[in-house]
Amino acid sequence: MKDGFLKVGVASVDVEVANPIHNKEKVMEVIKKADKNGVKLLVFPELVLTAYTCNDLFLQKTLLDEAKNQLFAILEETKGQDMVIVLGLPLTVNHKLYNCAVFVQGGKILGVVPKHYLPNYSEFYEARHFAPGEEEVRKIRLGGKDVPFGMNLLFCCENMEELVIGCEICEDLWCPLPPSTHHALAGATVICNPSASDETTTKDTYRRNLVSQQSARLVCAYLYSCAGEGESTQDLVYSGHNMIAEYGSILKESRRFQNSYIETEIDLQRLEADRRRMTTFVTEGADKNYERVYFRLKEERTDLSRYFERTPFIPSNKIDREKRCDEILTIQAMGLKKRLAHTHCQSAVVGISGGLDSTLAVLVTARAFDMLKIPRENIVCVTMPCFGTTDRTYFNAVTLTKKLGASLREIRINKAVEQHFSDIGHDPEIHNVTYENSQARERTQILMDIANQTNGMVIGTGDMSELALGWATYNGDHMSMYGVNASVPKTLVRHLVRYYADTCGEKELEEVLLDILDTPVSPELLPPKDGKIAQKTEDLVGPYELHDFYLYDWHEKSTWHRWHGFSHPSRAWENARRHFPMGAKEENIIRSHMWPLIPWQIPKSREAVIVCLADKCCSLYETTAR
Repeated sequence: MKDGFLKVGVASVDVEVANPIHNKEKVMEVIKKADKNGVKLLVFPELVLTAYTCNDLFLQKTLLDEAKNQLFAILEETKGQDMVIVLGLPLTVNHKLYNCAVFVQGGKILGVVPKHYLPNYSEFYEARHFAPGEEEVRKIRLGGKDVPFGMNLLFCCENMEELVIGCEICEDLWCPLPPSTHHALAGATVICNPSASDETTTKDTYRRNLVSQQSARLVCAYLYSCAGEGESTQDLVYSGHNMIAEYGSILKESRRFQNSYIETEIDLQRLEADRRRMTTFVTEGADKNYERVYFRLKEERTDLSRYFERTPFIPSNKIDREKRCDEILTIQAMGLKKRLAHTHCQSAVVGISGGLDSTLAVLVTARAFDMLKIPRENIVCVTMPCFGTTDRTYFNAVTLTKKLGASLREIRINKAVEQHFSDIGHDPEIHNVTYENSQARERTQILMDIANQTNGMVIGTGDMSELALGWATYNGDHMSMYGVNASVPKTLVRHLVRYYADTCGEKELEEVLLDILDTPVSPELLPPKDGKIAQKTEDLVGPYELHDFYLYDWHEKSTWHRWHGFSHPSRAWENARRHFPMGAKEENIIRSHMWPLIPWQIPKSREAVIVCLADKCCSLYETTAR
């Protein structure tokens, strides 16, 4: 909970029709289990204390009174508990019977939400027994206390402001304008739905789509609890189809045709952040007719059980991965195509190194030229060998260019860079940042001038991970006229190239692409050792899997943001080492990147200093940009 995650549970229990005493015992079994597991919000099915299929027994005062008695018994047994529990039962208010969801915590009733849309078609006859709930909130007497009653109730956690709970019941979700839409616009980030949806063929697919799409549309978490085995089955079957959804994704789903309990964690800070980002999520004035009920939860660490992909940008399923790769290559090519068409450029200039990024850039450029029916020979690939270039990358660059049918220009920059060293008084034996960046800047100058010569544009090769890290030479390879890889993380670049290799249908082209894939990632700015690459990027900045994991934006702003700078370096380190092999150097890079805010975490390597400086530049920019 401290990090914006909330452990939630959804349950269906083995009810007996019109037997609240039995049903209460089954409910308590789940409550005890959920409480032991650290669940903070637990949802039971519609009318769970009586069962949904009581039919005309709902007209009997004996049943209604016993349902209330068992509600009070649950209140007594849950005194002191932290968890918010949502229970379904029928309640009489002012001589009318309502299908209700009662919110309880720590032995107290927080509020009561009635069902509004009552199905009275096909196998449903709810209007025979129940009155439709109203939006307006009023006070009712329940258990000797006044409690709020109405649809427009929001349950707000005082010490976790991103947790705001709304509720709708079963059919409310199936109508054209579900109450949850208004709840979300009024501030609800979690929607609870106690339900009793019977089974027909393929109905589960439709139900799942409703839940996932509503959670996506509302940018919320959606907890759907469905009545299961134990309901009257003379004509109907209830499967206990429970679901927990978050922003369009089903995080947890029960097997049908058995009573079940499921739990997982929802990321409330992510939901809150996405709502801030979306300009179309308009909330102004939406909460004016709502009443808020406040409660508190114990601030405890939430151990995560939900699965996070190690490589979140890359689908684990091969079919999905191939579809994703083809889609991205097409998007890249279509974007470049549009830019070339609007600027009337008939040529493109690409610095080709034999590495992954430049390979992807030229593959995309070739696809864009094919779309425009411009000859590939108008793609000018420029290889610019210098001090760090190895035979392997040089020959791969040359071979790739020829196999794609592009034009090749070779310009060795050794002499030009040496002249530059002489001009600025730099000792070429000192292999520092000046030595490295002078080469990158010389290459960029050449590409820009060739673009002027050919009336073309320079195609940038840098990927999103490099841009995010600042792993580029300022006024060097960070510059281009169109960066085709700017939205592609490094981990995905590899898969895009691999996909192209697998689908190109040319044996020699496939072979060179596979060898490029097998080549260590390197800027090749330092002299090789024994003819092999001496400078490996991931040895310097750490594994791209790690960088892209965090680039995917798992971490969102804390409620206690003023302390964020002090707390998140350590939290980032703890998260990182769970997923990746880490050494002392990587630990120092992560822990010290907020220095001097945390004075005792001092950067102890060049890489740590670079990351720390990059953090300061980014934070300064973000502050001044606002």
